[in-house]
This record gives sequence, C-alpha cells and structure tokens, in this order.
Amino acid sequence: MNEKQLERMEHGPGFIAALDQSGGSTPKALAGYGIDGTAYQTEDEMFDLIHQMRTRIIKSPAFTSEHILGAILFEMTMNRKIDDLYTADYLWEKKGIVPFLKVDQGLADLENGVQLMKPLTKLDDLLKTANERHIFGTKMRSVIKEANPKGIKNLIAQQFEVGKRIAAAGLVPILEPEVDIHAPEKERCEELLLAACWEELKGLDATTKIMFKLTIPSQDNYYQVLMDDPHVVRVVALSGGYSRTEADVKLARNTGLIASFSRALLNDLKVSETDDEFDHTLAEAIKEIYDASIS
Repeated sequence: MNEKQLERMEHGPGFIAALDQSGGSTPKALAGYGIDGTAYQTEDEMFDLIHQMRTRIIKSPAFTSEHILGAILFEMTMNRKIDDLYTADYLWEKKGIVPFLKVDQGLADLENGVQLMKPLTKLDDLLKTANERHIFGTKMRSVIKEANPKGIKNLIAQQFEVGKRIAAAGLVPILEPEVDIHAPEKERCEELLLAACWEELKGLDATTKIMFKLTIPSQDNYYQVLMDDPHVVRVVALSGGYSRTEADVKLARNTGLIASFSRALLNDLKVSETDDEFDHTLAEAIKEIYDASIS
C-alpha cells in the first residue's frame, strides 16, 4: 500500500471521480456525451471512444488534486495509456490523484430484495494486475431494493468477504452496498445495512483498511459511526440517480461524507464542446461537487 496515497485518502479534502462505466453502461455514457451507437461498429471501437472521453477528462486543467482525491477506473482503462503512461500512473504522477479499480462483474438477479454481485471469477487476476499497474484500491457494487433482513445480511457478508480478499492483496477495497433511492422503505434498508456493517466491522483484523461507498442517507449524518471506525479510511457517497443539484444539497448536510459521483459529474459534458467550453463545464461540476463534499 502506498502510504502517501493512504494519508491523502484519509485526510485530504475533495472527492472521488467515478470514471468506471463498464461494457454495459458505456453506450449510455457515450450517448450522454453526444456519441450515439452509429459512431462505432464493434466493442473495441466503443471502448476506444470511451477512453478518448476519459482521457479528455483526466487531462483537463480542471481535473486536478486541488478538488479530486481519487478516480475509479474500469479494467480496460487501467490497461490503457495516457501519454505513454498507464492511466493509474498518469493520475498519480501527473495529477496527484489516487487510482482505484472497479472489480465486480455485474449484478446477480434480484433475490430476497437485493442484487448480490455475480461471482468474481476474475478477481485474483485483476488484483495481480492492479498491483502491477500501481492501483491503490478497488470498488465493487451490489444493490439493496427492499428492506429484507436476510437479503441485506447476505449482501453485506458478501461485500466484506470479498473485501477481505482485496485487503489481503495489499489494496484498499471500497465496499458499495447501494440502497436504491426508490426503495419503498429506504430508511429501514439503511438501518439494516448499518447494523450488518457494524457486525462485520467488529470481526475485521485490526490492520485491515476499507472504505464504503453508500447512497446518501435519509437521515443526515447517519453513517457517522462508520466514519469513526478505525478500519474505515473514508465513507463516500454515490449520486444514485439524483440530479447533481439534488445530490449536492443532500450531500452537504452530511458532515464528513464526500462524493464519488459518476453521472452527476459527467452529465453536462459534450463531445462537441471546444476544449475551453469542455474545461469550463467540467470545472463548474467539479467545484459544485467539491463544495458539497467539504461542507
């Protein structure tokens, strides 16, 4: 583990940019950017285009460590280069931004009110490559849709089980048990999630470091107890389908909770913008999210 990066993640001001759209979500991300499906014929061409978009974001003068602590990458982005440096090295060496990697392989079907992660069959190979590519930490997502105690307990157990494997490989896992913002009993889901996390935290080895990426809670400062746990490097929030304005307002009411936004960060960016226009649009989004993260 890079101790300088750990110190930055524990104590630095700012937020995490989620640039980890996978194969399934890439067409939607490109469409939002102004590139529809007629612009590419193959998956390779699609990934070339999304890498060009991500490169434009990362190289922008608006994308700096002044406001951004870390960036979450997709596997293919990790294995590609920006200006002859692997993306993670470019982020850290040129920008001072800590690199993370998305490691889950998508969601299983709904069962007991939740969607667990599909089996992570590539995890060992991914962690080996992540260490070779100088990745600091990982991220993996599952989703809670109903206040089902059995389902939520199983989901949290899976997140921690995989998280321990990641920590044992020398990386810091971001556990992401997302609560669907449209869940009919969202607040009860959060109660069950917190209780399950608390039980799992008590069983961790004293040296294990983890992070959480959570839906902004219904009750302000509800996850403060997680922030105070010595195992927890940082608790970050996903935008979860809220608009950037709505997500920022909700986030700002939660002391110590910082953003890890994707759609809310990138939605206004367009391929047709000039570089100056693009940089201005990105800078505005970054400043708004940063201000909400440090409130």
